[in-house]
Amino acid sequence: MIRTTALAVLITASFSVFAAEEAKIKPDLAKGKAIAESVCVACHGADGNSPTSANPNLAGQGAEYLFKQLSDFKAAEGKPAMRSNPIMGGMAAPLSVEDMKSLALYFSQQKQKPSAATDTKLVASGQSIWRKGDFERGVPACAGCHGPAGAGVPAQYPRLAGQYAEYTETQLKNFRSEERSNDPEKVMRTISDKLSDKQIKAVADYIAGLR
Repeated sequence: MIRTTALAVLITASFSVFAAEEAKIKPDLAKGKAIAESVCVACHGADGNSPTSANPNLAGQGAEYLFKQLSDFKAAEGKPAMRSNPIMGGMAAPLSVEDMKSLALYFSQQKQKPSAATDTKLVASGQSIWRKGDFERGVPACAGCHGPAGAGVPAQYPRLAGQYAEYTETQLKNFRSEERSNDPEKVMRTISDKLSDKQIKAVADYIAGLR
């Protein structure tokens, strides 16, 4: 028991030291721009505005959130990545902490070219879920965490306003099926599990039109 406790303390201390060292690493905006223009451009655009709705717009997203997602795509110390994606896993693998911080800062400072809602009926339903949730299903209002206008809360909840509806819909379904599971305390998995396909499509379309 004593040995086990000592080991736990040692591991905790090691993680604390690593976190402290990681915090000292500062982003390099020029490096972030160079990586974006050479590595990320095909899928996310040089300025973080994706040319296709299958990939998310990154422009204007919180730097802390972007850094976390890049980190989650990386496998570490023999453990699988927290967020499984063959393409992003390969892209993130060679990136250093400085690279990821630099990319995150660069994309966060770019101006988003927002998407747009497409279905009036869906928008009305999505707006209701966004603002009030669905009491009968136990779904809280999306605005409670992501903000009334979808701006998010840096380091906690991502910016969603203007995001492609197709991408948002896919991510909500991935959370529901637990194909994506890097949400703290299973928050998004719990919420999306209570949403129907129609509700997911509706809120995704509404999000695309948020400004």
